[in-house]
Amino acid sequence: MDREEPQLKHTVADGVATVVISNPAKRNAMTAAMWQALPALLEQLAADPAVRALVLTGAGDTFCAGADISSLRDRASDADYDPQALAVAAEEALAAFPRPTLAAVRGFCVGGGSQLAAACDLRFAEEGASFGVTPAKLGIVYAASSTRRLVALIGPAEAKHLLFSGELIGTERALRTGLVDEVLPAGELDKRVESYVRILASRSQLTQAAAKEFAAGREDRDAYWAEQARRSGDTAEGVAAFLERRAPRFTWTT
Repeated sequence: MDREEPQLKHTVADGVATVVISNPAKRNAMTAAMWQALPALLEQLAADPAVRALVLTGAGDTFCAGADISSLRDRASDADYDPQALAVAAEEALAAFPRPTLAAVRGFCVGGGSQLAAACDLRFAEEGASFGVTPAKLGIVYAASSTRRLVALIGPAEAKHLLFSGELIGTERALRTGLVDEVLPAGELDKRVESYVRILASRSQLTQAAAKEFAAGREDRDAYWAEQARRSGDTAEGVAAFLERRAPRFTWTT
């Protein structure tokens, strides 16, 4: 059997885009080409009006074991090549995706994998998953933007623990510190993710888009979103649907 090439796979169904990190031979480690491909793929999916939510996951029984170090080493002589810049660009593109994003994690979520998971809006994990932020094992200075995102997610003390030690933590601690939002028993992750993103896809994109900006700290768009709400008619539709005991038909899109 031919060995599968490392790649990012994607599908769109029922309003949900699913992006799969696939490099099974190396626990879904991200190659340089995969880091480079992710922003363009996300831009493509963001431009698709059928996409109302996005799930990021890994092929098989692991999420992502980080960067494929061998692929980074192969280009070490390229003076214009900055592997950390590639990872940060991918992370920022994921964080900026205009619709809700969810990382579905099983197995290892380490290094660059944890960087990508942290850039998602939400993280659901299967029991037994392991999380780690490991630049200290390689003598790498973790990017300032990535560090700030980690601190905002789990607080400075826990971020320092992960960054200083490079130790892996399990789902119990990850849930307690806010690194993950839900932990599911073995075999239940896919079912929970599917049901949850179906809910996301049915809700108001207006509400979600505004909430995503506000949660990210944007402070200059209150008037913009008030105007969007007034023009869209989504609020009136939501109230009418509630009173008429029917599903709302929201029309505002990003």
